[in-house]
Amino acid sequence: MKLLQLATAALLPFTALAAKKPSTDRFQTYNSKQLSNAGPVKLDDKAYNGLTKTPRDYSVAVLLTALEARFGCNLCNEFQPEWELLAKQWTKGDKKGEGRLVFGTLDFTDGKATFQSLMLQTAPVLLLFPPTTGPNAKPDNIPHRFDFSSGTNTAEPIHAFLTRHLPSIPHPPFTRPINYLRIAILTTTTLGALTFLTIAAPYILPIIQNRNLWAAISLIAVLLFTSGHMFNHIRKVPYVGGDGKGQISYFAGGFQNQFGLETQIVAAMYGILSFATISLALKVPRMTDARNQQIAVFVWGAVILGMYSFLLSVFRIKNGGYPFWLPPF
Repeated sequence: MKLLQLATAALLPFTALAAKKPSTDRFQTYNSKQLSNAGPVKLDDKAYNGLTKTPRDYSVAVLLTALEARFGCNLCNEFQPEWELLAKQWTKGDKKGEGRLVFGTLDFTDGKATFQSLMLQTAPVLLLFPPTTGPNAKPDNIPHRFDFSSGTNTAEPIHAFLTRHLPSIPHPPFTRPINYLRIAILTTTTLGALTFLTIAAPYILPIIQNRNLWAAISLIAVLLFTSGHMFNHIRKVPYVGGDGKGQISYFAGGFQNQFGLETQIVAAMYGILSFATISLALKVPRMTDARNQQIAVFVWGAVILGMYSFLLSVFRIKNGGYPFWLPPF
């Protein structure tokens, strides 16, 4: 009897070692896979259960995703290259496996049972399983879940998430690789733009420096905004309205109402008045023929009188109590 007890006591350390060995062997197996893949391990239902089962002396970061086009998960496809890049850099920076972290990817087509058991309705989902044995153990085996609801599709927030929840292990830095294609495109575009500007400068500068051009642009802008263009965009006014008699009304009564077509008519009136005034002030005095000059004065004066009379009639529609008017409207 005593001999049996001594034999049992002697075998206890080996029994404990044998109990710990499977977890260590699992980590070595999956760590070798992620090192050879230079990225996350591709999982299915069986591999997922084997990787995350307890006891476990290592951490597991699993991305549950749906990459096939029929699922229509744009975020899954956008984030997948970032996930693979993060796993590649992390495993490369921790080749010895000191952090004891395994990266895995479980696609919906390979893990339908897992998705159902976790009652997942959306993808992607990132689960981080902490170790259940060892100095950083959390025996409850409840994984941390990263929230993708903000639309995150880059690796930096995931790196910060892993660092925050695994504070006691080495954290290989994440550095985004140099995008040589983007640099080449930017350099080519810049050189092309500089070349174009150098060649086209003699033709473009006279146009840019033309005072009449800037005067026309300024005048159009003034007419556009003084006629109520911004009011239309802010209030989302209708283009025209009805007068209650089955006819179209082009002008809305009151100062707080306005139609889209009304703005265009008022802008056109302002434009004609401006053009007539500029012609009387600048063009007519330069005419050498006295008779033609006199005719131009009467013509532009009649235009100003007619347009201003029409403008006053429109103003009376907006304000029914306005007492002034000019013929012929």
